[in-house]
Amino acid sequence: MGDLTNSDYYSKNQRNDVSSNHEGGFGVSVMELRELMELRGSEAVVKIQEEYGDMDGLCQRLKTSPTEGLTGDATDLDKRKEVYGENLIPPKKPKTFLQLVWEALQDVTLIILEVAALISLGLSFYQPPGGDTCGTAAAGAEDEGEAEAGWIEGAAILLSVVCVVLVTAFNDWSKEKQFRGLQSRIEQEQKFQVVRGAQVIQLPVADIVVGDIAQIKYGDLLPTDGVLIQGNDLKIDESSLTGESDHVKKAADRDPMLLSGTHVMEGSGRMLVTAVGVNSQTGIIFTLLGAGEPGEEEKKEKKVKKQDGAAAMEMQPLKSAEGGEMEEKEEKKKANVSKKEKSVLQGKLTKLAVQIGKAGLVMSAITVIILVLYFAVDNFVLQKRPWLTECTPIYVQYFVKFFIIGVTVLVVAVPEGLPLAVTISLAYSVKKMMKDNNLVRHLDACETMGNATAICSDKTGTLTTNRMTAVACYVGDVHYKEIPDPGLLSVKSLDILVNAISLNSAYTTKILPATKEGGLPMQVGNKTECGLLGLVLDLKRDYQPVRNQIPEEKLYKVYTFNSVRKSMSTVIKLPDGSFRMYSKGASEIVLKKCTKILNQEGEPRVFRPRDKDEMVKKVIEPMACDGLRTICVAYRDFPGDPEPLWDNENDILNELTAVCVVGIEDPVRPEVPSAIVRCQRAGITVRMVTGDNINTARAIAIKCGIIHPGEDFLCIDGKEFNRRIRNEKGEVEQERMDKVWPKLRVLARSSPTDKHTLVKGIIDSCLTDQRQVVAVTGDGTNDGPALKKADVGFAMGIAGTDVAKEASDIILTDDNFSSIVKAVMWGRNVYDSISKFLQFQLTVNVVAVIVAFTGACITQDSPLKAVQMLWVNLIMDTFASLALATEPPTEALLMRKPYGRNKPLISSTMTKNILGHGIYQLVIIFSLLFVGEQIFDIDSGRHAPLHSPPSEHYTIIFNTFVLMQLFNEINARKIHGERNVFDGIFRNPIFCSIVFGTFAIQVIATIPNSKLRFLRGAGQLTKKNEMPGDEDMNEDNEEIDHAERELRRGQVLWFRGLNRIQTQIRVVNAFRSSLYEGLEKPDSRPSIHNFMTHPEFRIEDTTPHIPLIDDTDLEEDPALRMIPQSQTGSQPQSPNKNNNAVDSGINLTIDTTSKSAASSGPASPLHSLETSL
Repeated sequence: MGDLTNSDYYSKNQRNDVSSNHEGGFGVSVMELRELMELRGSEAVVKIQEEYGDMDGLCQRLKTSPTEGLTGDATDLDKRKEVYGENLIPPKKPKTFLQLVWEALQDVTLIILEVAALISLGLSFYQPPGGDTCGTAAAGAEDEGEAEAGWIEGAAILLSVVCVVLVTAFNDWSKEKQFRGLQSRIEQEQKFQVVRGAQVIQLPVADIVVGDIAQIKYGDLLPTDGVLIQGNDLKIDESSLTGESDHVKKAADRDPMLLSGTHVMEGSGRMLVTAVGVNSQTGIIFTLLGAGEPGEEEKKEKKVKKQDGAAAMEMQPLKSAEGGEMEEKEEKKKANVSKKEKSVLQGKLTKLAVQIGKAGLVMSAITVIILVLYFAVDNFVLQKRPWLTECTPIYVQYFVKFFIIGVTVLVVAVPEGLPLAVTISLAYSVKKMMKDNNLVRHLDACETMGNATAICSDKTGTLTTNRMTAVACYVGDVHYKEIPDPGLLSVKSLDILVNAISLNSAYTTKILPATKEGGLPMQVGNKTECGLLGLVLDLKRDYQPVRNQIPEEKLYKVYTFNSVRKSMSTVIKLPDGSFRMYSKGASEIVLKKCTKILNQEGEPRVFRPRDKDEMVKKVIEPMACDGLRTICVAYRDFPGDPEPLWDNENDILNELTAVCVVGIEDPVRPEVPSAIVRCQRAGITVRMVTGDNINTARAIAIKCGIIHPGEDFLCIDGKEFNRRIRNEKGEVEQERMDKVWPKLRVLARSSPTDKHTLVKGIIDSCLTDQRQVVAVTGDGTNDGPALKKADVGFAMGIAGTDVAKEASDIILTDDNFSSIVKAVMWGRNVYDSISKFLQFQLTVNVVAVIVAFTGACITQDSPLKAVQMLWVNLIMDTFASLALATEPPTEALLMRKPYGRNKPLISSTMTKNILGHGIYQLVIIFSLLFVGEQIFDIDSGRHAPLHSPPSEHYTIIFNTFVLMQLFNEINARKIHGERNVFDGIFRNPIFCSIVFGTFAIQVIATIPNSKLRFLRGAGQLTKKNEMPGDEDMNEDNEEIDHAERELRRGQVLWFRGLNRIQTQIRVVNAFRSSLYEGLEKPDSRPSIHNFMTHPEFRIEDTTPHIPLIDDTDLEEDPALRMIPQSQTGSQPQSPNKNNNAVDSGINLTIDTTSKSAASSGPASPLHSLETSL
């Protein structure tokens, strides 16, 4: 990575860089520091010695003190930020709204629709030349109606596409925003210990500057580059930068270089911060990866080459791979594959969506083929018409119409609301889970949690309060059941005990006075150590003076606590030159290494193996059975000459002298037992995995309710566990594992590998028909592998190390087990929300596809137009997904077993609901389609020619369809066969407002456009105010078409109720009285349609001019007054183009008997309701 990148980067800025830094008054430039951080090992030590003399020299150049740190003066800090940069990597620019719109437009179905709509729009303005040369194809082409209605469809489809795109883009945009909010929240939570003005303070990572002295300890993730000033047994995992998995030992005199993004695996120390933000090693990598636009952010001093922004993190757990992955994941709604396999729900949904998509494609293809064939056969085979070139555009228009119907079937079939519903549901849950102390880092973890069948929980801090207090001890051969009075102990023992506890613990661990009056003292740092320091205070001693006497840098050697040693030891040099080592750790482990023990006088006496056994039985086991954790404190003296070989750990940590055994209690959190009962009721097995000994663990497990006395369950420790699951070669065997895990409830004294093995064993097991879904909680660095392996990893927000948080999916901000139960509830709620939406969506899809398909095949036109389908798609997909995905969870969710991985997404109850409702809807819609005109006494909308305006008949069908969906939305709220679908409906205001809102828009959308007259001019190309009355008509069959066409032409009127009918009856009566002189009475005929088919009833224009429009109408509609009441030689042009044959230039003779039939016969077009979208 080294010099090449830097020299390229900096060559042109280097000169003014150095000068600006020296002007800044610091003796070292950014470039020099960056070059220094490129070196490793001894090279770096040599370089520091050559350039700066030693570490103190470097500190002086950076104007900082190695022990007291920076003063914390604001102007100084600002200057450092200006010269050396801030500790954050500029985030990648979020996608703009327009970019998201563009992405949404890439959807294939939408593109097909756009193209079809544009073709349709273009052709709607084309006026064909011929009269009836093109046969039925030309139907209505010369009508002015064509011009009026034709463009609307194309435009409306485009409008719907725009709506869908905007909604999708808006969702993506808000999701991105939420994700960034979440990210910044995680960032703010990451703090680091820094020394300023001789005080150790917790600083947000972004506020660290070059020159700060940072305290590092086991479990930290380094936020900056730095040089080690002083370290104890420090080991670093640099695999995130180098890929080497071996831990690297660091020491101030051997390899002092510490790099950002690496993990402290053991030990502790202090480092001088030398590079932050984009200048640190991780920052350089990010800058090289940076995908932001060049010149995105230029620094004032040109210190940094134009930044290519990198992932949105302030050096916060640097996810070189994952940070980017998460954002990518966010943008791909459907394919957000998690860090493991796809989550259960996503797997099922993707499969379902693909299946539905294929079915839709087949249906739409068949629809188009049938329509085209029918048209071609009817026109060119049965009626033997030639294909005329001038008619080609008309034919094309028909084909485009068929194609649009096909695409519409496809659009309705594909449930594009699904990814939307998933996204909304997850985003909503994640937002609400924040309130329940669950900080979700991977969206799909939230849903996976609903399927959890097993939880492997830590004990300390999760099930217990993590406030350790010493409650019992064994000192000087006496077992005290409570903390003794200091007067009862020998002064010698007491001094050694106080020194051993005060010095042999992290100096960052303290007990501070309570913040609230009457509150408990605050415990800072390692809680077990806090319990021991509390013991010192209870013995009326203070640990601080002892620490002041021997400050941290004077500690000669520290063996820090790790999961292998299970103990911590500190070596100090005594004034006479000899050494003393203090040790503390798990009692059974430390006691094994003791050969002596202090008696009542404080003098060491021999401690034989049988004494150890007796001690274990009489002291340690009783303490453990009370749920106490036992810690043994011991020491050992070494001669100063020859100095012992400190690296030979086995010899050093041996032959100890035991001082005392302390029983520390960590009380169970009050809310845990009830939470565990809820888990067990919900079908989730809770297992406790702890480092404590078996007796303590069992006692706590009984208190929590994980096990109940008398039940047949396993409580074993790590050794026994490994003996049972490994074969002779030491390999884990799944069969052996399967014998152990189903009954295992408590695993004590477990190492991190045991935890990982257990989780892996449960996940890989094939014992149950469902694969187990395992959640794991962890707080330590060593829990990382298990957290990563688990389906859902929970890290502790307070006690957790950065490494654990990094490996986790959800961070429990309050470290509380009952928050996990809330996560289960939300997870199940997500699953249920998706199921509700599916039940609803599939009903709509099934019905719409069948209606469109059969309608198209039988009547050559889909009863639901493309625009209407898109509207249904929009409201039903987008709004319904919002309404159903935001249902709040209820306790009832925890009353049933988890769904499991293999259970189909659509349960039998749901299938029953979908089919039942689907059949009911189809029956109603087909009844309306085929006999609707008779029921409502209106024109039939079937077999309408191209570009005819929408008919009342089809509008009724459309309205009925939408309202049925709307009410089905309420039905879809319940998917487990509950009877009362209204239960808790008002708890979800979003749902109510969406249902009412959709209803309102639907009402507005179907207002007839006679009320919206202004729309009419928009598409009108020709304006004819008069119809020549002496228009010659063919006497053959063509006339029916023409009459029908005339009927359909023009604007659309709302139903004017009885008023209109009466008007028509009056008109008909007037006709009858004046026309029948000199004519034979015709037979009674049921409908006006029949008159039109008989040429003998065509009468020349010798009609007396009777006002055809009732006066009441004139008052109602000013537009009607404009029309001349009578025009010589021409029929009055009524605005009611569609009302009946009277207006079409055909005068009729009507018999008295046919009066009622004509006015209200079942097929009569007399009061046709016409509405349009």
